[in-house]
Amino acid sequence: MAVTSSCKDGGHKMAMDNGKYVRYTPEQVEALERLYHECPKPSSLRRQQLIRECPILSNIEPKQIKVWFQNRRCREKQRKEASRLQAVNRKLTAMNKLLMEENDRLQKQVSQLVYENSYFRQQTQNATLATTDTSCESVVTSGQHHLTPQHPPKDASPAGLLSIAEETLAEFLSKATGTAVEWVQLPGMKPGPDSIGIVAISHGCTGVAARACGLVGLEPTRVAEILKDRPSWFRDCRAVDVLNVLSTGSGGTIELLYMQLYAPTTLAPARDFWLLRYTSVMEDGSLVVCERSINNTQNGPSMPPVQHFVRAEILPSGYLIRPCEGGGSIIHIVDHMDLEPWSVPEVLRPLYESSTLLAQKTTMAALRHLRQISQEVSQPNVSGWGRRPAALRALGQRLSRGFNEAVNGFTDDGWSMLESDGIDDVTLLVNSSPGKMMMGTNLSNYAAGFPSMTSAVLCAKASMLLQNVPPAILLRFLREHRSEWADSSIDAYSAAAIKAGPCTLPGPRLGSFGSQFMEVIKLENMGHYRDDMIMPSDVFLLQLCNGVDENAIGTSAELIFAPIDASFSDDAPIIPCGFRIIPLDSKTDPSSPNRTLDLASALEVKPPGNKTSGDSTGNGNGNSKFVMTIAFQFAFELHLQENIASMASQYLRSIIASVQRVALALSPTNIGSQVGLRPPPGTPEAHTLARWICQSYRCYLGAELLKNEVSDSLLKTLWHHSDAVMCCSLRALPVFTFANQAGLDMLETTLVALQDITLEKIFDENGRKTLCSEFPQIMQQGFMCLQGGICLSSMGRPVSYERAVAWKVMNEEENAHCICFMFINWSFV
Repeated sequence: MAVTSSCKDGGHKMAMDNGKYVRYTPEQVEALERLYHECPKPSSLRRQQLIRECPILSNIEPKQIKVWFQNRRCREKQRKEASRLQAVNRKLTAMNKLLMEENDRLQKQVSQLVYENSYFRQQTQNATLATTDTSCESVVTSGQHHLTPQHPPKDASPAGLLSIAEETLAEFLSKATGTAVEWVQLPGMKPGPDSIGIVAISHGCTGVAARACGLVGLEPTRVAEILKDRPSWFRDCRAVDVLNVLSTGSGGTIELLYMQLYAPTTLAPARDFWLLRYTSVMEDGSLVVCERSINNTQNGPSMPPVQHFVRAEILPSGYLIRPCEGGGSIIHIVDHMDLEPWSVPEVLRPLYESSTLLAQKTTMAALRHLRQISQEVSQPNVSGWGRRPAALRALGQRLSRGFNEAVNGFTDDGWSMLESDGIDDVTLLVNSSPGKMMMGTNLSNYAAGFPSMTSAVLCAKASMLLQNVPPAILLRFLREHRSEWADSSIDAYSAAAIKAGPCTLPGPRLGSFGSQFMEVIKLENMGHYRDDMIMPSDVFLLQLCNGVDENAIGTSAELIFAPIDASFSDDAPIIPCGFRIIPLDSKTDPSSPNRTLDLASALEVKPPGNKTSGDSTGNGNGNSKFVMTIAFQFAFELHLQENIASMASQYLRSIIASVQRVALALSPTNIGSQVGLRPPPGTPEAHTLARWICQSYRCYLGAELLKNEVSDSLLKTLWHHSDAVMCCSLRALPVFTFANQAGLDMLETTLVALQDITLEKIFDENGRKTLCSEFPQIMQQGFMCLQGGICLSSMGRPVSYERAVAWKVMNEEENAHCICFMFINWSFV
C-alpha cells in the first residue's frame, strides 16, 4: 500500500489505498498526542505495542502510525523554528532601531565636531587680529560664555536637590543619546541578535566612561528595580545605603545614597561614593534612573570621609529604559566615574584609568544580569544540584562577597591584622566576630572539613605582578590541575579544604551566568588526621569560575571556591578562598584563551630573529602585565592561632611559588622551549612518535593514516589532522601523553595539562565497560573499532563522536609503546 503524507495535514488525516484521505477521529488524535508526549520517536516494536494497548488505534496500520509520528515531529520542529525566527526577528528589529539611533548620534557628533572645528578656526583668526584690534574683548567674552556655561546655585533644600537632579538628568541623556562624550566601540564587540548589545568606551573625557545599548525581555519597571539593587548584580559593590528619599511633583523620586565598593586587590584602598539618584518618567513613557556624586561644587548635602575608603566620584550616569514593541525593553546604560587613580601605586593606576575594565566589570555585567534573569523567567527550570538558577546565583554572590571581604579585611567586619613574621609578602588577618564563627543554627548542616567547634577564621592574602600569560589560560590551568599548585605536605585540614587528589577532575557545571559558571568537585580523602582538625570522609568544593572561558580582550578572571559537604544547604556558612587576575594594560593577547601550544610549529627550526604569527610581539601579550590577588581562609580554634598563622603563611608562599612556575610554563614566550613542551618520562621525541603512530596504523589497519606522508612534515600534518588523535600510556591507570590540535580541543585542555587526564575519565559508565571488555583485543589483535558514542572533556562537557579507532603503537624494537585513539567526526553536544 502506498502511503503519502504531509507536514501540513494537521494530524487529522490518514492515507488509504484509493488515495483519498480519511480524517482521524478526535479520540484517535487525542490518544496519539498522549503517546507522542510520552515517546515522540517510538521504535517499530513500540508502535506495534501501542496498537495492541490502545484499541482505538486497532484499525490503523503500523506504517500509518509511523507516518503520523513523522508528521507530528515535523510540525513540532516547524513550530519551534517559527518561534525561534520570530524571536530573532524581534531582536533584529530592536537592534536595527538601536543602530539607527546610534547612526543618528554619530551624525550629530560629526556635525558638532565640524561646527567646533569651524568655531575654533574662527577664534584663532580673531586672536591673530586681536594684536591690532582692541574690539576683541567681545569676541573673547562670547567664546568664554560658549565654553564655560554658568550653573545655577544649588543647596540641600528640596528645591536645590531637584535642581541638581534635573541637571543630572540632562547631562546623562546627553551622554546616553547625545554627543557629550566621544564614544568608540569596545574592541571585540560585534552587534548582532545573539550579542550582549552595543558597547562603547569613552575617548578623551574626564575619568573613565562606558556605554551600552541592548534589548532585554523584561518590562521597564522590573529592569529599573533590578538595576537599582546594585549589590545583587555588581560583585564589587559592598553596600548601598539609602539615607533619604524625596518625592517630586512630577511623580519622580530623589534618593540620597552612600555606596561602598570593594578594592579588587590588596594593594589598593576601597572606594566610596556620596550620591544623588533621580528616578523619573519621561513624556514618551521612557523610565530614567540617573545619578551623580554630590560634592562641594553643588553646595548640596555633605558626607564626611570614611576611614579606609577613598572618596571617588560618579559623574552623571544612569539607565534609560524604553518599552519595546512586542514586550521587553530597550536599555541604554552609561557609567562615568573618576576613581581617583592618584591614591594607588603607579603600577596599579591602569586599573583605575581603564574604560575597558569599567565596561567589562560594570556596564556589561548589568546587561548580562538582566538577560540572565529574563532567561530564568522564560525558562524556570531546575539547574544542577537540584537548585534553581536564582539559588545558584545567590551562592555565587556569596562566594564573591566572601572572597572580597577577605581581600579587603575591613575592621567593621571584625578583621584585625596579625604581626608580621618579618617578611611582608603575606598579610595575615584574624576574625573572631560572631558573623565569621561557625557556631550557630546552621552548624548541623555544615561539615566540610571544619572543626566541630570553631571560634575564629584566619586569612592569608597576597598580591603579585605577572606578565606574558593571559588570565583565562592561567586560571583554567589552576582550575583543572590543582596538584600543580597545592602543597601535598600541608596538614590534613588544608589538604581536605583545598587540594584535590590526583584523579579528581572538575565536575559538571551547576549553572552558567553570563561569563560565570559554578561547579561542585569531590575531593579524595588524604587519610591524615590531627586532634584540632579532623577531615571528614567526603570533602567537596563549591567552585565559582569567572572569565575562564572569556575571549574578550583585556578580560579579568577569577577562581573562587569553598569547602562544603554533600548535604550543603543554601544558608550554610561558607569560607571562600581563591585567585583573581586583572590586566594592568590594554596590550593583551588577541588569541582565544582556548589556544593550545602548537607542538608542530614550535618544533620547527627557524632562523634566529624570525618570528611566526604566533610569536609575541610588542603589541601582543609579550609585554602585558597582570596583578594576581590570592586569599585563603582557615577556620580554627583560637588557642591554636600561632600554629595556624605559621602554617597559613608558609602555605600561601608555596602557592605563590607554584603559580609563578606555572605562569612561566604557560607564557607564550616559552613556546618551543623545554618549559612549555616538557615531555613526560619515557616519551620519545615528537617527530619519532608521529612516525610510530603512522607506521603502526598502516601495519594493523592496512591503510594510510595521513595522505602524502612526508617525513619532514609528518608531525605537522598529524598535528593539524581534522580528527582527534591522542595517545595514552600502557599503565594500570592509563594517562594521556600526546594529542594533536583536534584532540586538545576535544578534551578542552593544553599539552601541559594533558598528562593529568586519565583515559577512564573521558568515558561514561557504558564507555568504560566497553573499553575494559575490548582492551585485551587491542593488545592481542593490535587494533579495535568502536561504535559511535559519548565521551567527556576535561571540563565535563559531553562530546559525541561518529566512531573511534584504537591501535597499538610499536616502537623501533617492535615493543608496545602506547595506545593511540582516533575519534572521528566529534562535536560537543
